[in-house]
Amino acid sequence: MSLAVDVRATIGEFRLDARFALPEGLTVLFGPSGAGKTRLLRLVAGLDAPAEGRIGLGPTVFADTAAGTALAPHRRRIGMVFQEPYLLPHRTVAGNVALAASGAGRAERRERAEELLARVDAAALAARRPSELSGGQRQRVALARALAGQPRLLLLDEPFGALDVPVRRQLRALVRSLVDEAGVPTVFVTHDPAELAALADQVLLAADGDVSVVTDTATALARLDDPVDGAGA
Repeated sequence: MSLAVDVRATIGEFRLDARFALPEGLTVLFGPSGAGKTRLLRLVAGLDAPAEGRIGLGPTVFADTAAGTALAPHRRRIGMVFQEPYLLPHRTVAGNVALAASGAGRAERRERAEELLARVDAAALAARRPSELSGGQRQRVALARALAGQPRLLLLDEPFGALDVPVRRQLRALVRSLVDEAGVPTVFVTHDPAELAALADQVLLAADGDVSVVTDTATALARLDDPVDGAGA
C-alpha cells in the first residue's frame, strides 16, 4: 500500500510543492530545518489542508481538492509521534496507551495497551504518570500509543531529536523492529545523517519547499557533500 502525494500549499511566504509516491517500508524524509518536512506531515495527517492537489494511501483518498474530499484526521488511521510526546499528564502510562487503543471494551483496550508497552520495553512503567518518566521512556510510550489504534500509516516527526545519543541509538533500533513487525508504511522525519543511515529503506528529500525526489540511502548521503544540494522544516 503506497502513499501518493501531489499537493501544493502556502503558509505565509513559504510554498510547499510535494509530488511523490512511496512504497511500503520505512521512508526517511530528510532535509535541513526550514525545508518543509513538518508541514508535509501535517498535510498528510489532515492537520492542515492543501491549497490544491491530492493525497492518498492505497485506495483511500485522504484529500482531493478537485473532488472536494477532505477526510478528517481521526478517519485516516494514522499513528503519529512528535519530538514532544504530548502524553496526558493526568493519566497513567497504561491509560495513555489504552485511550488510543482499538477495541470494543475497556478490558480489551487495556490488554492491547499492556501488549504494546511490553513490546516497547515499557511494561514496568504502566502505573506511572508521564511526569515520572525520562525523555526516552516518554518516547517509548508515545510509540506504543501510535501503534495502539492499528494505524495504516506511521508518521514520526523527529521523535528523538531532544534525546541523548545513546538513547537515540536504542530507540532507532526499536523503531526499525516495530516498523518491520507492523508492516505499515512509515515516514520518519530527520535532518540527522546517522538516523538516515540507520533506518531508511528509501529516502525522500526535502529542500526549500520542494519534496519530490525519492532515492536510496547512499545517494542521499552523497548529496550532503554537494554544496548545490545542501539546502536549508
